[in-house]
Amino acid sequence: MSKPSEGPETPISGYESFSGSKEKSTHFLWWCAGVHQATLAQYPTEHPKYHTLGGVLLATFALAALSSGYAFFTIFNSTAWAIGFALLWGAIIFNLDRFMVSTIRKYGMSTASQWKVAFPRIILAVFIGITIARPLELKLFEKEVNLEVNRQIQDQISQYNLQQDTIHSAKVAAAMLERDQLQIRRKAMQDTLLKLQQAYLMEADGTGGSGKRGVETITRLKMSAFEQTAANYALLFPLLDSALAKQQRFLDKANQELKEEKDKFAQAAYANVGFLARNKALHSLSEREDSVFMANLLISLLIIILETAPILAKLLLPVGPYDIALAKEELVPMHQLEKSIAREQDGGPKLEAVG
Repeated sequence: MSKPSEGPETPISGYESFSGSKEKSTHFLWWCAGVHQATLAQYPTEHPKYHTLGGVLLATFALAALSSGYAFFTIFNSTAWAIGFALLWGAIIFNLDRFMVSTIRKYGMSTASQWKVAFPRIILAVFIGITIARPLELKLFEKEVNLEVNRQIQDQISQYNLQQDTIHSAKVAAAMLERDQLQIRRKAMQDTLLKLQQAYLMEADGTGGSGKRGVETITRLKMSAFEQTAANYALLFPLLDSALAKQQRFLDKANQELKEEKDKFAQAAYANVGFLARNKALHSLSEREDSVFMANLLISLLIIILETAPILAKLLLPVGPYDIALAKEELVPMHQLEKSIAREQDGGPKLEAVG
């Protein structure tokens, strides 16, 4: 019976056999941190530091993308454009942070030089913190901001209506004066007719005038005066009514135009409530309410701290073997190249002199 051929032992599969995804994620975080992966791989004790630093840069990318995306959506109210701008802005901030983190050297570089490299990013973080924090503050105080916006819109509408009323009054003043004069004249004519009619009726029944009932001569005279006046006024009343109707049509049209103008302004005021109006409302709230001001300040400071987290994390990292090895990888070749260039420069003039 032949013995089974001996061969290399097949290791039992375990959890460590499935470490591919972990290695990929590790390399990705290293890439985010901007490290020299071949050098870092030689120093396992340094791995956690740069895992964390890569995670901080990744978190900063996410924060920048979300904040800028929400800000863009608040301004333009477009989901597609907001997502596109968020990814673009997040990528810009991520690459800027990655560049600065990768160029700061912990060994062979003074603390002042490190801060000099980080200073532009810190200034940028302050501006980003102020601008990006605003949409978040608007969302945090959304109810209060909406109430303030409504109050400001009502004030604008009231001021606009008052202004339009002043313009309207000047526009229709002449027409209203002429209409009132025509109405007064027409009423005076009607009163005159009524008095003449009452005069001859009272004369006829003996309750007025001579006080004698049935005096036909006086009654006929008064009746004739009424009829003659009524006949004259019959020609004037249509002219007065036509003039009154013309002035009334002008006034009705002017009033309708005024109403439409007011309604149009009110609709536009409510429809065009954008980022600027909401920002103005929040500013007014901050001036009136200390709690709102402090909350806005704290949110801005938080955004600034988070924006500068990658740079601060790199500056606060202690010097480790990876930093020394990286300095060796960079400085030794640089020193050799400098010596080579110096030798070439020193040798050039000598060769010319020999020639």
